[in-house]
Amino acid sequence: MSATIDKTGATAQSLAGTWHIDVAHSGVGFTVTHLMMAKVRGQFTDIAGTVQTDGTPEGSRIEVEIGAASVSTHDDARDAHLRSADFFDVQKFPKIRFLSTAIKSKGEDDFRVTGDLTIRDVTRPIEMDVTREGSGRDPWGSDRAGFSATLRLDRRDFGLTWNQALEAGGVLVSNDVRLTVDVELTHKTEQLAG
Repeated sequence: MSATIDKTGATAQSLAGTWHIDVAHSGVGFTVTHLMMAKVRGQFTDIAGTVQTDGTPEGSRIEVEIGAASVSTHDDARDAHLRSADFFDVQKFPKIRFLSTAIKSKGEDDFRVTGDLTIRDVTRPIEMDVTREGSGRDPWGSDRAGFSATLRLDRRDFGLTWNQALEAGGVLVSNDVRLTVDVELTHKTEQLAG
């Protein structure tokens, strides 16, 4: 049986197993429009997750969990409002979860990932285009791979409906949210004897 070899020289068999998100080198960010005119950016800093794989995209499964209370926009009052019942209601719904349902290759480094995103106990299917930014062995003997993705969501689909109408028309906070995901995965390769 021949093994599939990627451009780093790794075989599908050597890539199989459980990959973990390296939190120190990963992030989930978001952008919304404020007052119909300015972009406000934030991020979540509490991220955990794994990719279980047989070494192929189709044989892989992604699970990610984000601590909703870790939301940060670098403004204490705004962050407190985002954690309140008006938005994420972190006391009642502490976790945001993503579970993939299908992963398909679109080329050497591009993938279409479909899955279920849960915010405030509301689960909706989403799709995102994911790009592998690079992969290789680190100086400590672990395999690493970096991936990025962007997608747009309507926050109202997840029960995030708070808003305020403006006198001149429009709303205080856009319903359209742009998400950016940058993830570095690590996998300790088992050294075979012999």
